[in-house]
Amino acid sequence: MTSTDQPPATTTPAAASKAVADPRALPDVSSLRVGVLGGTGDQGRGLARRLAMAGRVVTVGSRDALRAAQAAEEIGHGVRGAGNAECAASSDVVIIAVPWEGHQATLESLRGELEGRIVVDCVNPLGFDKQGAYALAVDEGSAAQQAAAILTGSRVVAAFNNVSAVLLLDESVDSIDTDVFVLGDDREATDIVQAVVEQIPGMRGIFAGRLRNAHQVEALTANLISVNRRYKAHAGVRVTDV
Repeated sequence: MTSTDQPPATTTPAAASKAVADPRALPDVSSLRVGVLGGTGDQGRGLARRLAMAGRVVTVGSRDALRAAQAAEEIGHGVRGAGNAECAASSDVVIIAVPWEGHQATLESLRGELEGRIVVDCVNPLGFDKQGAYALAVDEGSAAQQAAAILTGSRVVAAFNNVSAVLLLDESVDSIDTDVFVLGDDREATDIVQAVVEQIPGMRGIFAGRLRNAHQVEALTANLISVNRRYKAHAGVRVTDV
């Protein structure tokens, strides 16, 4: 070998693994169908609207199929309405945006329809009194962990917990400049949910740990409510240096 000759470049297994695991490399989710259970509430309608505006096929679900159809017509952008069971069964990714009081019963009634689906739980168990909002204790640890305990055949991810429903529904707001914490135990599922988050202009999906840490993110909403009340704002979260 002459001095100008160089050995062929090689990639070590560790380097190859690092390249594959690039946290910023997210999958293509353009073909995924998204369902929103609780799609007649403000959070559900807002998420359905923004994802449909981004070109996703979106179905909103409700216990009352007629009410879901009416909500879908109000949302527009091609959103369709259906009963909860049909919404869950016809979607690849299902967002749970029901009130905390109905969370457990709703999921228990839809175990079969949610089998094999990626389930995105954005429910925040909160109470309210004269001092403001506060986090409620959940036996399983968090709403997302309760979902995982019930839906053993689904891939449960926590996300969208800290996004303002007011901004989601505001037609004058084109970009929602906030980061969304995404938590879960299935790397492929969290990557897919991060990519779904980033379909909405201005949003970034940030992996924030295992599902066991979801209670901290759910509880943070109580703090943001306090911020919003004090400053008359619709506060979100931004993560620096990522």
